[in-house]
Amino acid sequence: MLVSGTPYRTIWLNDDGASVDVIDQTRLPHDFEVLTLRTLEDAAHAIQTMVVRGAPLIGATAAYGICLGLREDASDMALNHAAATLTATRPTAVNLRWATERMVDHVRALPDQDRLAAAYLEAARIADEDAAQCRSIGDHGATLLQTLAAGRDAPLNVLTHCNAGWLATVDWGTALAPIYVAHEAGLPVHVWVDETRPRNQGAALTAWELAEHGIPHTVIVDNAGGHLMQAGKVDCCITGTDRTTYTGDVANKIGTYLKALAAHDNGIPFYVALPGTTIDWTVADGAEIPIEERGTDEVTRITGRLDAGGTATVILTPAASPAANPAFDVTPARLVTALITERGVCEASEAGLRGLYPGTR
Repeated sequence: MLVSGTPYRTIWLNDDGASVDVIDQTRLPHDFEVLTLRTLEDAAHAIQTMVVRGAPLIGATAAYGICLGLREDASDMALNHAAATLTATRPTAVNLRWATERMVDHVRALPDQDRLAAAYLEAARIADEDAAQCRSIGDHGATLLQTLAAGRDAPLNVLTHCNAGWLATVDWGTALAPIYVAHEAGLPVHVWVDETRPRNQGAALTAWELAEHGIPHTVIVDNAGGHLMQAGKVDCCITGTDRTTYTGDVANKIGTYLKALAAHDNGIPFYVALPGTTIDWTVADGAEIPIEERGTDEVTRITGRLDAGGTATVILTPAASPAANPAFDVTPARLVTALITERGVCEASEAGLRGLYPGTR
């Protein structure tokens, strides 16, 4: 996708053919910086600190993290260590486990001297597949948007939560992919962008990438969504998901559940967009999904640009006040109108998902 008119992916192989470059998302929207990952520890740190974030991008970064680990040591012990190190960085996004397992399975049967080259090829395939899947999600989702917009004179108003755009994937995004495809096709779309406290991925990341593409949007505080729905100013909601049970429950950034409740109360379609890699075929009940508890500094402090230039972090809360920071919540399948995948649109249920992914165990 575009940054100042130049196409970028979120992750790519450095010109040295070994290191990996990523966009440092902790610096956005005020500064666009590329960070080079050279070691396994670099990759793990980038995932843990949310330099890279979003389930599909976490998976792609983990795949390249295996490569970086194999550069230092290609033995079975080192391979297992690399997989364990990366998998431990964040607990909720299932793509992380999926990518590390795929990489390990791909290279384990090979002689040590052949593992590194094979790993880089497999990591590149994972990245390319994700970009293609997200574009396909965009195509299927854009069809839904075109149907909703039929006969309208005004732009279609879509509300989204957190960032599930191209910054959360290798390219195109999940929840925003239908918006990008619809925009390219000439469909007038306006996006309500939840700020998404505590890390403000909506205000900082979704708004930034929509602005780069010239898509009309408005940033709102998280609690404004229900009011806008009551006022008839939201036509549909689209979010992403970091893990989806095979029965259709979805875990996404904290606050998603509240948007789904408001949409249900107002009769507004609530769609969730995801690639098949985000489905956890081992979990039936969303209550079983581990919810990451992140540091309280994300709640008690906030960083922004000063009027005089530069950025600063300020403290929001009383020094004596404790804070809690659950990073995700679970929206039950009954509140999800449909799931938008790279294979098509289905109901949020085991029957719906197995219809698109037959034979998956």
